[in-house]
Amino acid sequence: MSCRRPEPRRPEPEAGGAALRGARRSASERVRLATEIVAAYVRARRTIGRAPIAVVVERLRAAGGISTAPIGGSLALARGLGGAVERTLAYMPGDARCLTRSLVLTQLLARRGMPAKLVIGTRSSPGFAAHAWVELGGQPVLSPGDGSFGRLVEL
Repeated sequence: MSCRRPEPRRPEPEAGGAALRGARRSASERVRLATEIVAAYVRARRTIGRAPIAVVVERLRAAGGISTAPIGGSLALARGLGGAVERTLAYMPGDARCLTRSLVLTQLLARRGMPAKLVIGTRSSPGFAAHAWVELGGQPVLSPGDGSFGRLVEL
């Protein structure tokens, strides 16, 4: 895939959890979320390459543990979680490019009862490239790239 690992950056106020209530997440909430992201990352890294991608996505959605009640698919919350995933994985060793980030975010959203789609797109010019991103309600949660990627599959 052509996507690069994001550079670590200073945390910004997130649109999710406590931020939706008008306040930043507490330190303990941030630690719990970072722990959840790292656990999802480990599951994704262990699972990818062992089965077709559609099976991997279903396994990871099911591995999220006890689901919380659906919250109505808040795009702001999903984007806040996407930002937290990008920031956390920027410090992880190994591959944390677009497919891995998308798999991790898909797990987190499934755990919260949010029916997100993992989208994989490709382009052939200039040179072949592939990119993965997450959408909720047809809106991108993670960046869909520069607009040059045609949809190959939605999971």
